[in-house]
Amino acid sequence: MFDLSGHVSIVTGGNGGLGLAYCRGLIKAGAKVAIWGRNEQKNSEAAEELRALGGEVKAFVCDVTDEAAIADAFAKTLERFGQVDSCFANAGGGGFRGMSHTTSREDWLGTIDLNLMSVVQTWKPVTEHMLARKAGGKLIVTSSVAALVGTGGAAGYSTTKAAVRGLVQALAIELGQADIQVNAILPGFIETEMSLQTSEAFQAAARRRSAIGRIGKLEDMEGIAVFLASNQSDFMTGQSVVLDGGHTIHPM
Repeated sequence: MFDLSGHVSIVTGGNGGLGLAYCRGLIKAGAKVAIWGRNEQKNSEAAEELRALGGEVKAFVCDVTDEAAIADAFAKTLERFGQVDSCFANAGGGGFRGMSHTTSREDWLGTIDLNLMSVVQTWKPVTEHMLARKAGGKLIVTSSVAALVGTGGAAGYSTTKAAVRGLVQALAIELGQADIQVNAILPGFIETEMSLQTSEAFQAAARRRSAIGRIGKLEDMEGIAVFLASNQSDFMTGQSVVLDGGHTIHPM
């Protein structure tokens, strides 16, 4: 049912954290994966790990805030694999920290560029390819539960993660007749290198908010990547899939 043999997926930020978890799931299901990441060493290490799982992987150095870098990485991906069937726009970051009213225009625009425009720019050549190929496709973005509940002191992050949900809905309508499905993944607190740098108090609060009494593990993210890349999600588009252990429905 979830055999992705012959399927080619791009995963931006696929050299670590959630992106690498998506890659693991895709590889285990038989897909070929193109990792786009800024850090060449991390790219190499991630590709080596995934090849050990038996997968075909190629990593490309790419900064998704740079349109020229995206064009280059996409051209090299097509040269290597010949097609793209799904694209996970996962790369992004927390953006500025601090009160919104004290934050500069430059910092706001930098966060928008990092978490919203990077998705628009990444999906542009992928969409053009999918439309020309006339074989459908899957566009997936990593949003966050912060798009639903807000995060004080990180307004830029919450705003941009909410914005990509709007982008998903608009593109789902634009591309639906071409059999291209567009969806968002909204993770809660997941054990990544970045998230585990938060305070113990913050992590304890995340556990308390979980309906199942724990925070997420990277392996919890593998299955949703496979589902959204596969033909089992062909009737699902414009949606936001929340994976948060019940965080957003559980009282403090």
